Amino acid sequence: MEEARLSERERRILAEIEEQLDQDEPLAHRLRTMRRGPRLARRPASAARRRMTALGVAVLGALSLTLLVLAVATEAPPLIWAFAATWVLTLVILLRLVVRWSKRMADSRRTPDR
Repeated sequence: MEEARLSERERRILAEIEEQLDQDEPLAHRLRTMRRGPRLARRPASAARRRMTALGVAVLGALSLTLLVLAVATEAPPLIWAFAATWVLTLVILLRLVVRWSKRMADSRRTPDR
C-alpha cells in the first residue's frame, strides 16, 4: 500500500499542534503515566471478586453434580428440587462471568495498543 506524505504546510501545522499539546502539563502527565480516568478505573478488589466468583461457580457445579447423582439414585423430590435450584444458580453466575469476560475482551480490543 502506498504511504501518504504530508505537505510542508501540514507538517508545520502538526508541529504547532504538538507544541501546544506539550505545553499542557496535566495532559502530558496523564499521557506519561497512562492512568485510567475515574470512569474507567477498576477497584482493586475486582480481581479477587472475579476469582471468588469463579471459585463459587466451581463449587456450585460440584454440588450440582453431587445432587444430580443423589437425586437419580434415590428419586427423592427434595433432592431433585435442590439439584434444580443449584443448577439454575450455577448457570446464572456462570452467565454473569461470561458476560463480564466478554465485556473486558471487547474493551481491550477497542483500546489501541502502544
